[in-house]
Amino acid sequence: MFKTELCRLLEIDYPIIQGGMAWVSDAHLAAAVSEAGALGVVAAGHIQDPEELRREIGRVKELTSRPFGVNLMLMNPLVPRFVEIILEEGVPVVTTGAGNPGRFIPLLRDAGVKVVPVVASIALARRVEREGAHAVVVEGTEAGGHIGELTTMALVPQVVDAVSIPVVAAGGIADGRGFLAALALGAQGVQMGTRFAASTECRVHENWKRVYLRARDRDTVVTGRPTGHPVRIIKNRLAREFLKLEKEGAPLEVYERLGVGALRRAAVEGDVKGGSVMAGQIVGLIKEVKPVKDIIQDILAQAKGELERLQTLVEVEV
Repeated sequence: MFKTELCRLLEIDYPIIQGGMAWVSDAHLAAAVSEAGALGVVAAGHIQDPEELRREIGRVKELTSRPFGVNLMLMNPLVPRFVEIILEEGVPVVTTGAGNPGRFIPLLRDAGVKVVPVVASIALARRVEREGAHAVVVEGTEAGGHIGELTTMALVPQVVDAVSIPVVAAGGIADGRGFLAALALGAQGVQMGTRFAASTECRVHENWKRVYLRARDRDTVVTGRPTGHPVRIIKNRLAREFLKLEKEGAPLEVYERLGVGALRRAAVEGDVKGGSVMAGQIVGLIKEVKPVKDIIQDILAQAKGELERLQTLVEVEV
C-alpha cells in the first residue's frame, strides 16, 4: 500500500533505500535488500582498487536480478574511474555523498543511470536538481557517519517545498513509525543505514552488531567538527580521544592521524573500542538482528498499523 513515485523511478517494490556505508554495505547486503523489494546499495567510499568495485558489482548481479545502486563518496579521488566502471557495468542507480556530483550527473543521466545525491541543505538540493538529479536523499543530523547540522524533521519538509524531484528522508529512521513520519513530511521514501547494518546478511564484524544491540538513546556522539567533516559514532575510547583533541584545539593533522583506518578497524577487525563504530541516534531502537526481508516487512506492517491507528483518532467530515 506504500507505492510512491520513488518506487516507479527506481523500479522497486517498496520506497526504501539502503544506505551506502563504507566497509559495511557490500554486495551481499545490497543484493539481499534488493531481493527483498527495496534498493540495495554497494558502498565505494572505502575502495582503493577500481577493479574491486567491478568485482562487487559482479557479485550483486550474481545474487539478484533486481535493481541496485552504487554509492560514491565524492572525496575519494578514484570517483572518475568508478563512474567509468558503473557505466561499463550498467549499474542502474548511483547515490552520492560528501559533495556535489554535478560534473558526473550529465554523463550518468545520458547512460540511463538514475542519480540520487545525498544532501544536507536546501541549497545543495536545489543545485543538484538544476544539474539533473532524479531525486535527493535529505539526511538529517540524526544519521550515523558523516552528517550535517539540521534535523531530519526540520529539513525534509523544507526541501520538499524547495524542489520538484522526489525527496527521500534519511537520519533517525529505523522502524515503521519513522517510515510513516517521513511520508507525512512529504518524502517519497526513506533511506536507512544503521538498521540494515544490524541485519543477518550484513557481514560487518559481529562485535559491531553487539554494540548496536547494547546501545541506548544517548550512546552516540558527534566527533570531528573542527575538521569540517563531523561524524556520528558510538561513544567509545576513540570518541573520547577525538573529543579531547577538540577541547585542546589540536591541529587538523592530529585528527587525521587518529582517524586513519578507524572505520575498518571496527567494521572488519572488530575493534569496537579503538575503532569508529558509525551509528545513527536511532540505534537504541534496535533490539534484534534480523534478516533483511523481515526488517522491511516489519517496517511496512508497523507503518500500516500506525496509519490505521491515526485514522481512528481523526474525525473526517465528508
